Amino acid sequence: MRPMIDLLVVGPSLRRWLGGQEVQADLLVRKWCQDPMVHVSFVSHDPALPRGIRWIEGVAGLRTVVRLPIRLAALWHRIRRSQIVHIFSGSHSSFLISTLPAWCVARLLKRRTLVHYHSGRGHDHLRCSRLARFVLRHSDAVVVPSEYLAEIFAAHEVRTDVVGNAISADELHYRPRPVIRPTLVCTRNFEPRYGVDVVVRAFAEIKKDFPSAHLLLAGRGSQDAKMRELVRDLRVEDDVEFCGEVPHDQIATVLDRAEVFVNASCIDNMPISILEAFAAGLPVVTVASGGIPYFVEHERTGLLSEVGDVSALACNVHRVIEDPQLAHRLVKNAREESVRYEWPAIRGAWLRLYWTLAAINVEPGNACDDAPPKDRADRAQVTERLRTRTRECAD
Repeated sequence: MRPMIDLLVVGPSLRRWLGGQEVQADLLVRKWCQDPMVHVSFVSHDPALPRGIRWIEGVAGLRTVVRLPIRLAALWHRIRRSQIVHIFSGSHSSFLISTLPAWCVARLLKRRTLVHYHSGRGHDHLRCSRLARFVLRHSDAVVVPSEYLAEIFAAHEVRTDVVGNAISADELHYRPRPVIRPTLVCTRNFEPRYGVDVVVRAFAEIKKDFPSAHLLLAGRGSQDAKMRELVRDLRVEDDVEFCGEVPHDQIATVLDRAEVFVNASCIDNMPISILEAFAAGLPVVTVASGGIPYFVEHERTGLLSEVGDVSALACNVHRVIEDPQLAHRLVKNAREESVRYEWPAIRGAWLRLYWTLAAINVEPGNACDDAPPKDRADRAQVTERLRTRTRECAD
């Protein structure tokens, strides 16, 4: 059967960095490659440079300038053959360097543009950038992964659709934990916004009551040296394991070694790491930053505390270790919640949005559970929605 959607995904690759956007873009492309309903291709925000000039990779400003014509050529070639251009987007400089060129080429070639916005800094970005507001308001669709970002965008008069971040349950390992041992894991990169230092300080407090406690840190970043120095200063170096940057297809192994997932990010949206912990059967102890309280419910699917409160974070870890009934309730509810973010559910949401953008009708013989409307009245509604969205963009 001929694919119904010709889709181009433009986003970050796993080549240089392992973050939330990179993981989502990779998962999306891999899943669509296995799906007969979609023909997908991919253009990276950060394409590899030709062999002779790869030394430029280490020069930040220069590599951006050199990559631009390479990206524009790839975008022009691929977008011409696509119906919908699905553009992953961050905030501030990332928006200018990565999102804007793809959006401009897609609009020039009159293709449907879908901006998939992920940054937890959305409010500051839209408040400060008239250009970002213009681009988002004149896109055919803007998708955010959480109601948290949807509310922020609505305050800036940007219409959004909400499609949650996806996880692939078959790539994770759910393990029952009858007894919760003091083995903690944090899978956030070592950048200021992820608060790994708060996790380390909370772990030092936990060690006072649980001498056998162990902490796994899976990540890397600009604060790597500072994290190692902090661990030495707190005298917990024998019980903190720096796992480095773990390839995403191996993250399940790290989660399987742990008993409690801990997060202390001060700026966040919908971290995939928490969703993965849900699916792996780890009780989640986290701060309530950004969009996290929108999908982690205190005392039901996890334990929340204020951003930067080391003692409160440590206290919540104590609770799940000392109260097995609480831990098991959190794990049971979280696992049920994680089903909403598994690929089959997210696939349907994306297909419905793609069909609306492309205004495609399905022949009766090709109908499926996720099929777009088949009767004339429903098709008219889809077409009218598309026309309305186009008029809004023109305004």
